[in-house]
Amino acid sequence: MTTPHPDRTGSYAPLDDGRPAVRFTRTYDHAIERVWRYVTDPAELAHWFPSQVEIELRAGGVIRFHGDPNMPESTGRVLAVDAPRHLSFSWGGDELRFDLEALDEGHTRFTLTNVLEAADTAARNAAGWEVCLDALDAADRGESYDGPHAGSLAPWKARYDAYVEAGLPSGAPVPGMDEA
Repeated sequence: MTTPHPDRTGSYAPLDDGRPAVRFTRTYDHAIERVWRYVTDPAELAHWFPSQVEIELRAGGVIRFHGDPNMPESTGRVLAVDAPRHLSFSWGGDELRFDLEALDEGHTRFTLTNVLEAADTAARNAAGWEVCLDALDAADRGESYDGPHAGSLAPWKARYDAYVEAGLPSGAPVPGMDEA
């Protein structure tokens, strides 16, 4: 078991089918239905997700990503919905999975799994999700947070460096930094 690091709460491991993935788990002091809105309601997603999202919440539905200054507008597909426990969708070559588990009345375990198209995106994406989940945690507490596009890359860079130091695959271009 690795020692927790303040800039690194995610884990990296290939899935059973061999695809690389990064995973994050949080526990929220809310019923599962409330946490479900964090991952399905565009107004809630706007507090923490890296893009603005429009989603047809059904298997096969279209999900549109826009408003990220570092990424072009794109679309994906909803792969599975099992309200209020599971949502997965494609985003570029990646797959995002949100799994919610009611622990007891008023507490929910939230797990985000980013199945990666390429292993060398692990450290980059893990650092990005850390920043995004900090924004979600702040929104959950009713606090304001500048979010993933607030300007400074310092919070992301510290997390990225921590993941690289921990041995996560790295080297993928960083949108907004590595454009040719």
